Amino acid sequence: MDADVIVVGGGLAGLVAARRIADTGADVRLFERADTVGGRVRSTHEDGFTFDRGFQVMFTGYPAVQSELDLDALDLRTFAPGACICRPGHRSILSDPFRDPSALTESVLNRDVTVADKLRTLKLKRELSRRSTETIFQGPDTDIESYLGSRGFSRKYIDNFAAPFYGGITLDRSLSTSKRVFEYTFKMLSEGKTAVPAGGMGAITAQLRERAEAAGVDVRTSATVSEVDADEGDVTVAVDGAAVEADAAVVATDPKAARELTDVSGIPTDAHACVTQWFSVPGRDELDAGTRLMLNATETGPNQIADHTAAAPEYAPEGVRLLSATFLGERAESDDELAALAKETLESWYPERRFGDFSLEHTDRIQFAQFQQPAGFSDSLPATRDPAGPVYLAADYTRWSSIQGAMASGQDAATAVHEDLG
Repeated sequence: MDADVIVVGGGLAGLVAARRIADTGADVRLFERADTVGGRVRSTHEDGFTFDRGFQVMFTGYPAVQSELDLDALDLRTFAPGACICRPGHRSILSDPFRDPSALTESVLNRDVTVADKLRTLKLKRELSRRSTETIFQGPDTDIESYLGSRGFSRKYIDNFAAPFYGGITLDRSLSTSKRVFEYTFKMLSEGKTAVPAGGMGAITAQLRERAEAAGVDVRTSATVSEVDADEGDVTVAVDGAAVEADAAVVATDPKAARELTDVSGIPTDAHACVTQWFSVPGRDELDAGTRLMLNATETGPNQIADHTAAAPEYAPEGVRLLSATFLGERAESDDELAALAKETLESWYPERRFGDFSLEHTDRIQFAQFQQPAGFSDSLPATRDPAGPVYLAADYTRWSSIQGAMASGQDAATAVHEDLG
């Protein structure tokens, strides 16, 4: 394809779109206003620690992950299925006995959910294994809590497990998110692994950038696009005050910027926020949760705590553990106040231990971590071709808020550009 194409935004969607368009023979320039690519999927490396931007993991079962990434090269580290349900003075393991045989006895004897809940979970797993991912976002929709209730799950299951576990995935502990998101992620959790690269989640975007540049994409960071002006046959993009012309443009920015650049009012801008803090603890003695998430069965304190070095020892210097605690919402407390609350919560879960050297290393306050996804949300999302002229959208808000949604939207945009210009 003999064409000049500009991609605005260097997150997952923009990098995927840019590489795929370049693979068709087009000349592609990518402009990213930050000093590095990655969008929301980035890592900071300081003093031997790796801090991902918020608590993030990758589901290896995602179709776009499998098609866009070299998973072997990412040197993945995996978390165990299930979780450790925690409250003051109490911890219990709940896992998939077929995928996590070591937790069979604890899961069978777990009293934080009912025996009927465990049987219903296995039934749901079988049903979703027979469904394609394409059909999950079709048909009637409802919120997660109503969906679980309609399937007979108990209040204990919803409060003790589903609320904190899916609160971590959707940043919505009230379970008012669409059941389509629940079904898709439940299927992915059942069929693939939950992992992080040894070098942090930022290794994903580093690999995507390498693949894009190998395809010929000109990636430019610290380059701010302030205007995208589309005529019938071409596009003029204002980059740091200079006009750059192209045959087409793909807008792969955050929702607010995308609305301003394209005038597409359907781009969702209502957000869920979170605060993730990272703590070092001397010693390498693992907590008994192992590589499982520690879920807060109460509504006081962080939604979940994770021991990252249990799964990925590369995240911290030798002889040090690195834990993360994620609080939902923007939170008015100071960093130190949240850190004290996280420590207090962890010590209440482990009254037999003390965390005297529990040290705050890093805090991320993420105001726009996900766009809100209530029941029926996917029926009104903007389409790839919604902007006027030869301008296209590529971002998770054309699909759903996830790594899968972002990468798949980049694939969609590349296909649309090739079809329209090719």
